[in-house]
Amino acid sequence: MKTLLQINTSLNAGSGQSSLLADSFVAAWKASHPGAAIKTRNLATDEVPHLTAERFQAFITKPEERNPAQQAIAAYSDALIDELKSADVIVLGLPMYNFSIPSQLKAYFDHIARAGITFQYTPNGPVGLVQNKKVYVFATRGGFYAGTPADTETQYVRDFLKFIGITDVEFVYAEGLAYGEDSKTANLVKANDAIGRLAANEQLAA
Repeated sequence: MKTLLQINTSLNAGSGQSSLLADSFVAAWKASHPGAAIKTRNLATDEVPHLTAERFQAFITKPEERNPAQQAIAAYSDALIDELKSADVIVLGLPMYNFSIPSQLKAYFDHIARAGITFQYTPNGPVGLVQNKKVYVFATRGGFYAGTPADTETQYVRDFLKFIGITDVEFVYAEGLAYGEDSKTANLVKANDAIGRLAANEQLAA
C-alpha cells in the first residue's frame, strides 16, 4: 500500500492557493490509488520550531549523552524524518513570500537535514539517504518568476531535496495571482489543467 505525505506551508493554512492546488492533486491521486494512506502536515497550524543553537546541539550530541531536554528535541526531529521516510509520494504546497520559501518550511527542512540519518558525508561528497520518493511541488506566486533569476525557490528546493536523496521532483506553477482577477483565474486554470495531466499519468501508472 502506498503512502502520500502532503505538506502545506501557506500562512493561510488550508485556504492558501498552494494548499488548494495540492488538495486537488491529492484528491485525484487518491482516486487512482484506493486504499492508499494519506498523511497531511500543515506547517501553519502545526509549526516546526525554528532552529536554535540548543536544538542543533541536541541533534549533534550522541544519543547516549543527551539530557532529557535534548532527547525530546531529537525525538521530535526523528518523528518528522520517520514520517517523511515512510512516504512514497510527497506533495508540497509552496507559496513564495518576499522572494523566498516560507520560513516555516525552512524550519522543517532544518529539522529533517540530519547527518547520518538523512544524509552522510563521504570521501566523494555528501550522499542522501532518503531515496525512492516522488515529489510534486505546487508553487504559487503573486508575480511571474519561474525561469528568472528572481525564482529563488525552485533551485533551492531541488538542491535541498537532492541533498537528502530525493531527485524525482516535479513543479507545477500558478503565477501572476496578484495581477488582477483575470490573471489569477487564467493561471489557476493552467495549474489545474497540469494537475489533470499529472493525475492521468498517475492513473496509468497505478
